Amino acid sequence: MSVEYVKNAHKILCIGRNYVAHIKELNNQKPAQPFFFLKPSSSILLPKQGPVLVPKGVVVHHEVELAFILGKTLQNLDPKKFTHTDALDAIDGYALAIDFTARNVQDEAKKKGLPWSIGKGFDTFLPLSNFIHKDKIPDPYNVNLKFSVNGDVKQNDMTNLMIFPIHKILSTMSSIMTLEKGDIILTGTPKGVSAIKPGDHVKAEISVDGNVLETIEADVEQKPGPYEYKET
Repeated sequence: MSVEYVKNAHKILCIGRNYVAHIKELNNQKPAQPFFFLKPSSSILLPKQGPVLVPKGVVVHHEVELAFILGKTLQNLDPKKFTHTDALDAIDGYALAIDFTARNVQDEAKKKGLPWSIGKGFDTFLPLSNFIHKDKIPDPYNVNLKFSVNGDVKQNDMTNLMIFPIHKILSTMSSIMTLEKGDIILTGTPKGVSAIKPGDHVKAEISVDGNVLETIEADVEQKPGPYEYKET
């Protein structure tokens, strides 16, 4: 099941603003409850599948994240009854993920009150690692996430800095839309996001107690095709 898990994902749901320092570095407001958006399955980039593609005129930021894969369908969970133990039981496994963001595209859309799916949805904007069995991550809050650009470490933090725990994430999401077995959920990114450009080499790592579980490495190239960012 190294990468087969992606075939079973009906949805890819991504928590935003789940680390305080990241919220501050982007001058955003801390949400009162878990906030999430969707990424298309066409944005997935599997290991050794090719380069990360930067569209013309786009400022692309990296966001390294812990992802988990649901092992059961969840709907209308009671937040007062759905516990940490329940959440762990609902998880089938984990993956290392990178949520690439077209920051200038997103910023313009937010400023004008427009949807910003484009800023998250370009091809290759969701590199995913091989499947990580849940027994390798007994505690999802004891995970180190690291991201480097050309060997320079940009992000390096623990998941215990998450604002909203996974059981809160799942109960909130399930009250809005049914979460289906196989769905992939990203839990947010720590501080240190920065731009990547064609010619760069990027590397992400996920580790537990110093043991590296999975890595993602890719070159960065210019995206071919007619798209070029222009003001909406």
